[in-house]
Amino acid sequence: MVDLLKVEYARTGKSANINEMGMREMQARAFESRNSQYLLLKAPPASGKSRALMFLGLDKLVNQGLRKVVVAVPEMSIGASFRDTALTEHGFFTDWSVLPSNNLCLPGGEGSKVESFRRFMRAPDEQVLVCTHATLRFAFEKLALADFNDTLVAIDEFHHVSVDGDNRLGALIDSLMKHSSAHIVAMTGSYFRGDTVPILLPEDEAQFDKVTYTYYEQLNGYR
Repeated sequence: MVDLLKVEYARTGKSANINEMGMREMQARAFESRNSQYLLLKAPPASGKSRALMFLGLDKLVNQGLRKVVVAVPEMSIGASFRDTALTEHGFFTDWSVLPSNNLCLPGGEGSKVESFRRFMRAPDEQVLVCTHATLRFAFEKLALADFNDTLVAIDEFHHVSVDGDNRLGALIDSLMKHSSAHIVAMTGSYFRGDTVPILLPEDEAQFDKVTYTYYEQLNGYR
């Protein structure tokens, strides 16, 4: 049988190699934009977006004066991607750690999770929380916008957001950008939706610095 399509890659190993801080190629590229207040990270699955967010969030806590990092994922199972990680073993300056009480991607009622979220935002010595998009939306309704000042809000699978009036996550992002000093990292494998609704308002999207890592770069970088 004749091959209709044949693609060959250079197999450079670049996408899997790590630098002196323990970062793969995509993660190092994202880290170069660590000082951005609004950052959109577009990269394929398995390219290391979760760990890239850890590097970015920890730098904002340690070196940029932010108080807290909130990571929101679309479903509870994805929260495991943000479990404790010993980044110092590979050269980074600190480790990623989530207190058990601040891992809200576990079975339980949304009411108790919202209260845990509110408690976290008031706790001066607690820095990292992981929750679902739904918990973030519900908690946002119970907090003042000022509560998110100096907080990094990271949205995984950002294509779940839209400007549609019924999409409360989209309204949440717009409010944070307009009425707080929050930083936002948006992560997605594909920056489009199945419908025709834009993900962000044009004026909001224009404020995001973009970091893109393509499927070709990832595949070309394997051995």
